[in-house]
Amino acid sequence: MSTNAGAPVVRPRIVVGVDGSEPSREALRWAVRQAGLVTGDVVPQIQAVIVWDFPAPYGFGAPPLPGWNAQEVARGVIDQALSETFGENVPGNLVPVVREGSAAQVLIGLSEGALMTVVGSRGHGGFTGMLIGSVSAKVAEHAHSPVLVVHGDQDRRPDAA
Repeated sequence: MSTNAGAPVVRPRIVVGVDGSEPSREALRWAVRQAGLVTGDVVPQIQAVIVWDFPAPYGFGAPPLPGWNAQEVARGVIDQALSETFGENVPGNLVPVVREGSAAQVLIGLSEGALMTVVGSRGHGGFTGMLIGSVSAKVAEHAHSPVLVVHGDQDRRPDAA
């Protein structure tokens, strides 16, 4: 019987898209519950991912405002979302990740090798009334892992009455 002695342990992980909206905070809650259901010796890491990108200019190039740092703003949004979602009890296995790029493409890339990817059905930037946002639709269609799209802001835990 062969063993993997000396081989690095690959920590399972769950990727969750966060933009500060209530659907993304509900996606965080679901990701934490799902991580708690995984059995084994290694607790899955939860990657709470926020993605920022400069909007495409329409016929002109406008530089960002002096002193404005998109990376810092995005980090502030994810920190606030974690605080509003978990208060002082942010799970120890939750790691904030801030990336630049297209939200859908970054989440799809991070889904490679993940146990699952969790996204809210609609976040900031969608049209009110859409059943599923463009980012969640793209992630659901192209991710390399199973995808959970969390709809609404209701408590829909499997154990909820």
